[in-house]
Amino acid sequence: TFWQWPVAASAVAASWPVTPSSHIACMTHCIFQGRIATDIVKLLQDGRRVLLLERDFTQPDRIVGELLQPGGYLMLKELGLQDCTEGIDSTKVFGYAIYKNGKYAAVTYPIKGYSDDVAGRSFHHGRFVQQLRQRAAAQPTVTCREATVKRLINDAGGEWEEGQPVSGVQYKAADGTVREARAHLTVCCDGMYSTFRKQLAKPDIHHPSFFVGLLLRDVQLPYANYGHVILAEPSPVLFYPISSSEVRCLVDVPGEKLPQQLPAYLKAKVAPQLPSELQQAFLTAVDNEPIRSMQNKQMSCQPMHQPGALLLGDAFNMRHPLTGGGMTVALSDTRLLCDMLHPLPSFEDSIDTARSTAEFYTKRKPVSATINTLANALYKVFCVTGSKAHEEMRQACFDYLGKGGACASGPVSLLSGLNPSPSLLVMHFFSVALFGIGRLLQPRPTFR
Repeated sequence: TFWQWPVAASAVAASWPVTPSSHIACMTHCIFQGRIATDIVKLLQDGRRVLLLERDFTQPDRIVGELLQPGGYLMLKELGLQDCTEGIDSTKVFGYAIYKNGKYAAVTYPIKGYSDDVAGRSFHHGRFVQQLRQRAAAQPTVTCREATVKRLINDAGGEWEEGQPVSGVQYKAADGTVREARAHLTVCCDGMYSTFRKQLAKPDIHHPSFFVGLLLRDVQLPYANYGHVILAEPSPVLFYPISSSEVRCLVDVPGEKLPQQLPAYLKAKVAPQLPSELQQAFLTAVDNEPIRSMQNKQMSCQPMHQPGALLLGDAFNMRHPLTGGGMTVALSDTRLLCDMLHPLPSFEDSIDTARSTAEFYTKRKPVSATINTLANALYKVFCVTGSKAHEEMRQACFDYLGKGGACASGPVSLLSGLNPSPSLLVMHFFSVALFGIGRLLQPRPTFR
């Protein structure tokens, strides 16, 4: 649970248990900008002392981070935090309904054999974050402080430079004073707009599109408790429930800029391509609800393995959010990292700790690379390019999933995080390609 998403700044809620920053802290861990700090709960099972520095403890309000795949829910259970999805009007999600040219292909998560509670979960992002924060703050060895981290520091308290061990952070407290926090391990989780990313890794960032978010109220989706993917032109539109009475709509808009007249674009370009049962609710939301947007990013990073520091979450790795895999990757990273750090008696030896975290970046790849590759590849396939060959592949992918059986359960087991196997991913990539080629050979040529 070493990850975070950016949140809007506002005054701290009076009920939030923020510890006054009256002295220099010396901790086992310093986790900053860790807006979803479920890692704290797991680490405390080892008796580690943790300082959590967060810019703003008020409830965040975002248009992403609202869908937890079944694989992510299983990892949440392994961390003992599954009850954080309760009491927030969350909704179970059992699969996806994909819509193209008036037809649906419904694919269901392969959850047979799991306990009854295992399914996807969708919710208001901020409510889920607050549940996790409350669990972390309730631990006796956690110190929570509202603060903005200014820089990493070295052993002497000066600004950290490459080649030196990281010994903590300098931060600006809520009262405006500048303070220091010392720790044997500093975990940087400052999100997609990370200030410290380039100090701890070498990123490769792409900006494929924007998500435009709307909130639809009191509308029934064609497939209850399913996410809906509309294969529109030029790129997909998503619908999924986030409460018992609300549905989130995310319109993907490719490119580096949004249309200047966004409401007109949504009404004229997007609405006519939606299923008829959703069009009126969509138009009502365009007229009456705030239209919000977020730039999507795809990013891989080469970690620099700086002793005493670790980069995690959206600060380190992002994939296109089309498949909702971000939280599953984050929880998988959390579980793996906690398991790898558990045998270390302490983190005082920054070199030994760095060696363990270096292995972490290698061992995380099978899960993260599978989910990331699938998300980015599906986005490219589902977008319209104007190429006839690409449209054939787009239709082949839709028809392949619509066949059901292993053609549906295999890909959705990858997407859901239940079976993030690289070999299974490769097999289905080739299967879809061969399926598409086979369609082009129909009717089969005959000799005269």
